[in-house]
Amino acid sequence: MNEGSLRPDLSRRSFVQTLGGLLAGGMMGALRAAEAPAAKPNVVIVIADDLNRSDVSCYGGRNVQTANIDRVAAEGVRFDYAFTATAMCAPMRMQLYTALYPVRNGAYPNHSRVKDGTRSVVHYLRDLGYRVGLIGKTHFGPRDSFPFTMVKGKMAPGGDWSGVEGFVAKDRKQPFCLVVCSHEPHLPWNKGDASALDPAKLRLPPLYVDTPATREALCRYYAEVKYFDEQVGDVVKLIDAAGLRDTTLLMVLTEQGAQLPGGKWTCYRPGLHVGIVARWPGKVKPASVSKAMIAYVDVVPTLIEAAGGKPSPDLDGRSFLPVLLGTTDEHSTYAYGVHTSGHAAAPKEGYPVRSIRTRDVKYLMNLNHKVEYTNVLTTGDKEKYWKSWVERAKTDPKARKLVDRYTRRPPEELYDLAKDPFELNNLADDPAYAKTKAELRAKLLEWMESQGDRGMETELAARKGGRKKRKPR
Repeated sequence: MNEGSLRPDLSRRSFVQTLGGLLAGGMMGALRAAEAPAAKPNVVIVIADDLNRSDVSCYGGRNVQTANIDRVAAEGVRFDYAFTATAMCAPMRMQLYTALYPVRNGAYPNHSRVKDGTRSVVHYLRDLGYRVGLIGKTHFGPRDSFPFTMVKGKMAPGGDWSGVEGFVAKDRKQPFCLVVCSHEPHLPWNKGDASALDPAKLRLPPLYVDTPATREALCRYYAEVKYFDEQVGDVVKLIDAAGLRDTTLLMVLTEQGAQLPGGKWTCYRPGLHVGIVARWPGKVKPASVSKAMIAYVDVVPTLIEAAGGKPSPDLDGRSFLPVLLGTTDEHSTYAYGVHTSGHAAAPKEGYPVRSIRTRDVKYLMNLNHKVEYTNVLTTGDKEKYWKSWVERAKTDPKARKLVDRYTRRPPEELYDLAKDPFELNNLADDPAYAKTKAELRAKLLEWMESQGDRGMETELAARKGGRKKRKPR
């Protein structure tokens, strides 16, 4: 439009005013569109209970096929460098829900509780308009810090999931977050069909002493791994059948390492290196694999940002939403580990362990290494395979080395994970790695200080019952 095309009765001034109004109106409309929040995704998180990441087939597991977990990975993203800071159930769950590391939130021994007044995912997502529910295992406290809407019902594969169906269908106008907490494959290993597995055909990692008792116990464990995978399948079917596939961010977590040597109750790789797969149609590229280092404390900040909120800088975790959406493959440089042996049949003197790792190198401090390490596995082995390890170690040097590796540890350990993924060759005294060890040790001590972690003093405070005011749910 030019001035010569104007109607004779429209002056220059009125034209400018009219054009300005049109532009302003258009701009305001554009601004309103920009300010309008994107649809908040529903969130479903399925959590295993003591599952080795390496036993999931999409992570290389070869003893059972976890087809349903694999399907989620194929339809979304598999995170290859995800970590928990503690390989014990209660501290693991409370760091996940609060986005705070265990010593800082107070729940660092097993069967403990967070400090009064600590907020969790329930508070953060409720503030953003969500219903937040949980079905299955709790293992947290106090209740005020974790005020989930408790969903009642059973979770047997192929069984009655009406409790979940009712929660999901309650209000289609309000977004929801549901945490599905399985009890498998936690001991006792009595779910699933162990007879479907042939003990002689199992492939054992070099961390395990190969005895008949070990193989028989692992059959029962793998049967429960399969059982959990079937639960994942039921949840996926339920979401899809409800017409919520395209509006739901689904995550499956392995929790922590299994109750096997080097897994649960340790800072070794099977204990802390976990599996996370996530599906979010239209947002996450199918069959993608991320090499970004992420941690369980990062999950809640990610959910907050995905829901349109802004995570507090006071949290330990940071949102990895850009990683989830595939716009970057970088997040953290280090992953930290903290093990407190209180309430786990540990030595009466305590046995604190702290660790730090990059993608390729791992450093550990055993702060009370002079005593023999024990836990409920070595003192109350109901599966009886540990006793077979000890018996074999009397005559087999290889078995003796594996038993001693678990129970008699040096003050420091350093592993080149690229060359030694099973952490069998301790390089802490190797001069070629002296600089690397010093750098990682300094970074670990710096992190401990930021957390208020005084090492042995913190361990002893836990053993005196300082954080066990009452047993969590």
